[in-house]
Amino acid sequence: MKKSLAYLLAGVMVCGLATRLQAQDSVHVNLDKAIEIALSESPTMRIADRSVDIKREYKKEQIVSLFPDVSVAANYNRTLLKQTMSMDMGGQTMNIKVGRDNTYSVGANLSLPIVSFPLWSSLKLSSMDIEMALESARSSKIELVNQVKQAYYTYLLAKQSYDVLQSSYAHLEESNKLVTNSFEQGLVSEFEKLRSDVALQNQRPQVNSAAKSVKLAGMRLKVLLGMDVNEPVIFDGQLSDYEQSVLAATMPSESDVQLMYNSALRQLDLGIDQLEQSKKILVGSSLPMLALAGAFQYSGMGDDGGTFTNYPYSYVALSLQVPIVGWASTHYKLKQADMNIANMRDQRADVERNLRLGVQSYLNDMQQAIEDIAADSETMRQAQKAYDIAQKQYEVGMNTWLDLNTAELTLTTTQLTYCQAIFNYLVAKANLEATLGNE
Repeated sequence: MKKSLAYLLAGVMVCGLATRLQAQDSVHVNLDKAIEIALSESPTMRIADRSVDIKREYKKEQIVSLFPDVSVAANYNRTLLKQTMSMDMGGQTMNIKVGRDNTYSVGANLSLPIVSFPLWSSLKLSSMDIEMALESARSSKIELVNQVKQAYYTYLLAKQSYDVLQSSYAHLEESNKLVTNSFEQGLVSEFEKLRSDVALQNQRPQVNSAAKSVKLAGMRLKVLLGMDVNEPVIFDGQLSDYEQSVLAATMPSESDVQLMYNSALRQLDLGIDQLEQSKKILVGSSLPMLALAGAFQYSGMGDDGGTFTNYPYSYVALSLQVPIVGWASTHYKLKQADMNIANMRDQRADVERNLRLGVQSYLNDMQQAIEDIAADSETMRQAQKAYDIAQKQYEVGMNTWLDLNTAELTLTTTQLTYCQAIFNYLVAKANLEATLGNE
């Protein structure tokens, strides 16, 4: 007996130590920390940052085109069969072989654009590409933050719903014990005991399903944060923690809500500017272009075993290119560009109308959620008081188990509705912030 007791105590101590070590290894993460982890670990953000770097490197590549282009070339020719020329010399034909056995040349070439409208316009377009990439990266960041917020709120909703259902199951267990004791004392009928047993059994699948929902929501959140799904993480907070801040929030009016920072609209505006700049490139391609060119070449030739003759050669030139017929095709290209710009302007107007409709919907959802939270908070307190009264009355035999079960069901429903109202407000607010382009 003493040995068994010693083993039992040792087992309890080991289990307790393992539990403490596991709790110490678990990482506590709140919403702000979750957003920070997602922004640093998400592949989406790394891809967006690289896209910006690619555009910047491409602009540097185009800037290099403004500098002189110098190239060095070398050439060597070995003559296998010399060319023969025939000449009439006083009535006689003379055949002469032309050329040398060996010929070489070494030289450097220089080119520099002086006036090139398409190149200058392309540099401006590259700057716009960088702005577009930066805005696209900002859009990815806003979308990722919104996804993290909604996933975090979904986890809190699942966790608090599980707590509510678990509390409801505890209430049913307690009432089932009362019914069982009353039945054994002959105070209640077997039918009432059976109803209590069935209600308790029916609650277990809901509790198990809620526990699985919490686990699944946590795994989805970990995946979104770039974590391993098996990593021990404890997500802190409860939906009820947001009640006071929600009730104290000031609702903005529709006129106060501006879409100037909305990423979709800003990308469309940048797209329109890019099309306008592309028109300038089309016009510039039909304008005269002036370039500077130069070369220095050193060549030599000679036969095998003979003396090589060397010849230096150099020049500097200005090249002017004036398109004449090119304006005919440019005219039609400009018409196409104007129609593309008109299409994008119409697309922007349609997107803005839908965004304003979405903003109004989010504001309505937030206002409705605030009203629901205020009402549900008071109703939940009343339901809790009603359940406590029903429980006391059942203990003294003043009401039936059905009255107690109805009070418990009302309390559970009210608590779940209260959690859902806070969740609805937080999700609508997150969507509104994402639509307005808040970072």
